[in-house]
Amino acid sequence: MSRSRYEKDAGLGARMFGTLFGLGLLYVVLAAVLVAVGLNAIFVLVLSGAFLFGQWWFSDTLSMKAMRAVEVTPEQAPLVHAIVDRICALADMKKPRVGISDSPVPNAFATGRSPNRSVVVVTTGILKQLNEEELEAVIAHELSHVAHRDVTVMTIASFTSILAGFITRSAMWGSMMRDRRDQNAAVVFMAVMAVSAIVYAISFLLIRALSRYRELGADRGAALLTGKPSALASALVKISGGMNAIPDQDLRAMEPVSAIAFAPAFKGGKGLGTEAIFATHPSLEKRLEQLAKISAQLGER
Repeated sequence: MSRSRYEKDAGLGARMFGTLFGLGLLYVVLAAVLVAVGLNAIFVLVLSGAFLFGQWWFSDTLSMKAMRAVEVTPEQAPLVHAIVDRICALADMKKPRVGISDSPVPNAFATGRSPNRSVVVVTTGILKQLNEEELEAVIAHELSHVAHRDVTVMTIASFTSILAGFITRSAMWGSMMRDRRDQNAAVVFMAVMAVSAIVYAISFLLIRALSRYRELGADRGAALLTGKPSALASALVKISGGMNAIPDQDLRAMEPVSAIAFAPAFKGGKGLGTEAIFATHPSLEKRLEQLAKISAQLGER
């Protein structure tokens, strides 16, 4: 498949590469620890790799089921299909499947292991809250994730943290603990636990940073492709404010896909835009600031 017309940001790309490099370096540290202590490295690597592969391979199915979303035809959702068709034509990319989730939470997400196995889902809440121009901007944002294979990028990035978790569990039940009376084994066990816990914590923070970078990249890609950054900004403001009117149980139902959704599913005007190191999305202020700069560059009125 030819490369899509979504424009890339060199600065964001460099930061994403740096984050992935840091995760790779952590993986090397973990591998060295495995070899040094004689842990069954092959078992740990195969098990963690299989887990991540399954998560990646079935990402679209798992996300659809989590949100109880159903695939819809052009006859069932003509507006959404028309917008997806229009964006795909602009981006010169293959059209993904289209799904709708019956949820009052105004949101959208895209997932899938490849552009050929992708799906973009919108909620009934976002269809009621946004006008066509704003909805187009949100869908363009989600299709940017598909074009840049963000699901694959985040799955690869998650490998180190998943591996660290498996090392901790393997150390608890592995060969090092066969002789509990051996003080040396206990010392090694504690050392591996400490290293894996530290690696997990660092990789968790790096993955969250990577997630924020990719959201900014998708915002930029959508704004430049549609030429309407103000529409995306308007959608962000509406969704941010609309979260406060959503019942808590509906927001909790959105949590399984919150990290890959257009906006994180929780309340609070300022809370939605919290730029904490644990956040999966950039702050609302930062996203609006970037869109304002793009709007000025494009001379949008």
